[in-house]
Amino acid sequence: MVRLIFLGPPGAGKGTQAQLLAKNCSIPHISTGDILRSAVNQQTELGMKAQSYMDQGELVPDALILDMVGDRLGQDDAQPGWILDGFPRNVSQAKFLDDLLEKIEQSYDCVVNLDVPDEIIIARLLERGRKDDNEEVIRHRLSVYREQTSPLIDFYRDRQQLVSVNGNQPVDEVSSALEQIVQP
Repeated sequence: MVRLIFLGPPGAGKGTQAQLLAKNCSIPHISTGDILRSAVNQQTELGMKAQSYMDQGELVPDALILDMVGDRLGQDDAQPGWILDGFPRNVSQAKFLDDLLEKIEQSYDCVVNLDVPDEIIIARLLERGRKDDNEEVIRHRLSVYREQTSPLIDFYRDRQQLVSVNGNQPVDEVSSALEQIVQP
């Protein structure tokens, strides 16, 4: 059973690595970004609210994320394990997640931080070519990340649950480092 939380700035490769590892472990990759993009594409009420924040490079508020994560972790396919990507993104959400996991009698193995320098992230995100990825918005997203999400690194490090991985290397080398983490 593998249950991991992936941290790292936007563009660090969390989604790519989580998908690869989830497939290898036969567990779901639970990405709040994918859940949100799906809601935006389907123009649900949540999706339209989320779109206005994402267009400005802002994070979607906790209230819009918390219920979605709780529902998702309760689904049958998530019982054998999961990889959370994009949640929690602040210490308050981390505490919520701890409470939620205790209530549903689950726990996580560790928290993986994909570490990538900002200039590499900017280049990666500009190459990806999404509508909301221009340099000004990307720099703002990184600033918001550093301000709101980076304290999680200290939070999990202090609890001795953090494993940092150099995300500024070829995909297969990052994957190999992650495989080492989940091997007993």
